[in-house]
Amino acid sequence: MSESEHPSAPQAASAAAHPATPASHAAGDGQRCSLEPLDPQMTSIQPGGGWCMSLELAWGGVRRLWLRMFRRGYLARMREKRRGTPVGVPHDVLDPRDVKFYRNQGDFGWAPADDPFRWRDRLPFARAGLAELLLIGGFFLAATVATGWFYWPAAPVPAVLMLLVVWFFRDPARRIPNGLGVVVSPADGKVVSIEELEHDPFIGGPAISIGIFLSIFNVHINRVPIACRVIGMTYHRGKFLNALLEKSTRENEQLHIRLEGDEFPHRRMVVKQIAGAIARRIVCWVRPGESLARGDQFGMIKLGSRTELILPREPGLRIAIRVGQKVAAGATEMARYE
Repeated sequence: MSESEHPSAPQAASAAAHPATPASHAAGDGQRCSLEPLDPQMTSIQPGGGWCMSLELAWGGVRRLWLRMFRRGYLARMREKRRGTPVGVPHDVLDPRDVKFYRNQGDFGWAPADDPFRWRDRLPFARAGLAELLLIGGFFLAATVATGWFYWPAAPVPAVLMLLVVWFFRDPARRIPNGLGVVVSPADGKVVSIEELEHDPFIGGPAISIGIFLSIFNVHINRVPIACRVIGMTYHRGKFLNALLEKSTRENEQLHIRLEGDEFPHRRMVVKQIAGAIARRIVCWVRPGESLARGDQFGMIKLGSRTELILPREPGLRIAIRVGQKVAAGATEMARYE
């Protein structure tokens, strides 16, 4: 029986909040979508919170106190260059670092040329995971030094764990395919399912669902499959089952991002970020109304997970991948509309 006949709890909730698109406005007819308000559960780019996020926010309070006491000239310059009025931020926004967890709350911040911390985007690591990289990687580095000092045969264990943490948060450059109708992978990993759906509420008609499993060895940064506009998103709290299990797509914590293509006929697609047994932190820094180029980064899932892509099933669609194939976010062509 189809997924549309027995929707999962998250899917049912999404369908209730975002009713099925009328047949006259089905995907591929050129009709433009209305923007949805930001899900009220999305009070930050990491709605599930976490201890590392709490530590970062606490450190931010100390940093802002230091800036007020000793860097008043710097704060005046930052205040003059800031664009827009911060909304939805529980603390004062003094410089670009204060916007990190609240980029999705509104159109405010600093131009790239005015951001003294822009260099962090050029690091070969995910900026959203730098704190985890420093804290967790630093812990294993200290453990490596300590065990090497007291009992060197045990030192390789924390050393390997440290290297795994560094490897996990890497952010390699990607060559994005060009061409009309090209749909690229939203995630690195292995394709574990390709299913036909009789009807998807947002797409407004038949669809194809492609599931990608991400192990701890994969890059965990997510990218949009097409040049698009973000229409809306829905966050669902849930379990943290093994992401290889089919029921994880129904029961695990997840975020659904609804996209509308820039190319005519403005096809609608959905990307689902699904947490796993180890990955318990979904990150998404875009907001409704934001425009993205094909292959642009929009979020990540920290430490092993699953990503699903739902795209319209229509004449001329060619699926370019198969179950078991390894794919790379932004670089692997998943499908093409001809």
